[in-house]
Amino acid sequence: MARRLEAVSRRLLVSVALGVVVAVAGWYFLVRDTVVSPRVEAPVATAVLGSGEEALAVTGEGAVVAWLPLPAEPELPQLPLVAPPKGGRLAGPMLEQARILGAAPEALRPYLARSYYGESGVGVELTTGVELRFGDATQARRKWEAAAAVLADPSIEALDYVNVTAPARPTIGGSGHTLPPPP
Repeated sequence: MARRLEAVSRRLLVSVALGVVVAVAGWYFLVRDTVVSPRVEAPVATAVLGSGEEALAVTGEGAVVAWLPLPAEPELPQLPLVAPPKGGRLAGPMLEQARILGAAPEALRPYLARSYYGESGVGVELTTGVELRFGDATQARRKWEAAAAVLADPSIEALDYVNVTAPARPTIGGSGHTLPPPP
């Protein structure tokens, strides 16, 4: 009986030791480099619905955020919607506009006057009157890069529109509006 008790004790000891080795190895290879850090990111307002004290902030993802204060300067571009949508999220053409405005480079944001949705998709009007034509919101960042490159071209002094629906081949037209000043 003593031998049997000794064998059971040995097996139990080996099992516990093996469990400890597996736990330590699991921690070492699977968990030790995994650190969970809390991070809160406040939404960034990229457009506005309404005007005056009734104005509501809209994020680049199309969320209407009533509690987010609007910046005093620069003024945010106006979306052509009178009342906020039910559920607090934009859809359809308004969402396309919010996504385009949300992808705008920081340097160009002070020059964005308004956005609209027309026959050719999303358009953004600059404060100088130049129209940027985006089509839809796919490749929004690439389209903004193409628009910024055209606006920064020193050989162009005035134009009416920049079409970046195909960002690899932007087209321009007209000469009625001056370009925004360089940032």
